Amino acid sequence: MLIYQIVDTLEKRGVKYALVGGYALALHGIVRATMDVDFVIKLRQKDYQLAEEALGEIGLQSRLPISAHDVIKMRKEYIKNRNLMAWSFVDYQDPSRQADILITLDLKDIKIKRISVAGRKIAVASLEDLLKMKLAAGRSQDIADVDRIRGKINEKKTR
Repeated sequence: MLIYQIVDTLEKRGVKYALVGGYALALHGIVRATMDVDFVIKLRQKDYQLAEEALGEIGLQSRLPISAHDVIKMRKEYIKNRNLMAWSFVDYQDPSRQADILITLDLKDIKIKRISVAGRKIAVASLEDLLKMKLAAGRSQDIADVDRIRGKINEKKTR
């Protein structure tokens, strides 16, 4: 399963990460359809380079002709003038295998929860941070997720 391949190869290379997006919601118990694995890493050249190598190792390639160096060097330009929020990777042999590194966030700003799945402790953004991300994104799917996240947060508070 792609999520396990990504987690295993990032951890093997020593890249600290946090899952965000649909898979993160599912690991918190909020299931919704998603195809890509979204994650955040530290905004450092070394981490982006290691993540690029790790994703390449499992058959994922950058959708754009850019490298880790380009993303770090041109990040603000990409976000402001090109509306690039994530560095996307795909397996061109199996396009259902996709991953995105969110370039608008830095791992140091995210509270991480470790969730046990299939013998692994997977680093996932907290529900509170996922809520902030969804509110900031504002797309229709994100707005739908907001209510479900708030419900899960309230459910945890009442336990």
